[in-house]
Amino acid sequence: VEEQRARWERKRSRTAKELLESEHKYLEQLDFVITFFVTILKAKGTLKPAVLETIFGPLEPIFLTSQVLSRQLERGNLGLGLETFCQNVEFYGHYAENLEQANKTLKEQLRKNKAFRRFKKLQETRPQFQGKKLEDLLPLPLQRLHEYKHFLRDLLENTSPNSAEYQKLAKAVKSVSEVSQWVRDITDKRENSVQLLRVQKLLKGRKTQVLTPGRWYIREGWLLVVPSKGGELKRRMFFLFSDILIATKPCHPLHPLNSNKLACQAVYPLHQCVVDKVFGHTQSQGGLLSLSFPHKTLLLMSTDQQDINDWYQSLKAAVR
Repeated sequence: VEEQRARWERKRSRTAKELLESEHKYLEQLDFVITFFVTILKAKGTLKPAVLETIFGPLEPIFLTSQVLSRQLERGNLGLGLETFCQNVEFYGHYAENLEQANKTLKEQLRKNKAFRRFKKLQETRPQFQGKKLEDLLPLPLQRLHEYKHFLRDLLENTSPNSAEYQKLAKAVKSVSEVSQWVRDITDKRENSVQLLRVQKLLKGRKTQVLTPGRWYIREGWLLVVPSKGGELKRRMFFLFSDILIATKPCHPLHPLNSNKLACQAVYPLHQCVVDKVFGHTQSQGGLLSLSFPHKTLLLMSTDQQDINDWYQSLKAAVR
């Protein structure tokens, strides 16, 4: 037991030391952004206050939170430092919510505002930034949040449940995990919106509405449609979402406007769909899926075994 305790203590000390060292580095980088960008821009008035607020979001409160944590860690007050940190950790969630708009506004200002463009270029040549651009530094808090999660979990694992700091550590792990999940949800929603918009742009015309609230993109790919009354196989591009399956075919390559687009042929709602594997259970070449809807049965085939298995799993999950 004594050996185990000593081992825990060594690991814990090592993790606490790494946390403090990396916190100093993180603070230094945040300090550069605030000193050479936020503070000077405020003083010069190059950007309107609302624009400045949009680009940098709650970066200053995040910096102050980190400063307090760093000071407490230096004094060895891990529990107290984490307590204060937990009270302010949601600034990271708000920062993530704002980041997309921040990047958009930054691009807009670089296009429209000549004085800001010159200022940014000049500041980025400072040795402190080591060749990094402002765009590379803005995601820093979210990268750090990810690191906090791992550091705190390691500390918790190597702390005795009977110690005074255990409860504070457990609370900190919970708080950071919740905010990390919040940030991950924001990222997932953003990526999903990008996919929905991309598919919408790929389709000819506006008749098929892909951009619908609550819809999630799952996958896409070419599959062969087997006609019910015989005849040759038709190669079609399918898009699978959480609630529908869209079948499309390429527009004519010589069409003046839509040569690189896809024409929607059918939209299949998934809420009454039954998915079955007709063949492809064994290590054969490819496989065949049957999709039964109230008024139609769709037979989809692929010559690639893995591909048909992936489609089967995705379709089953979407229907479920």
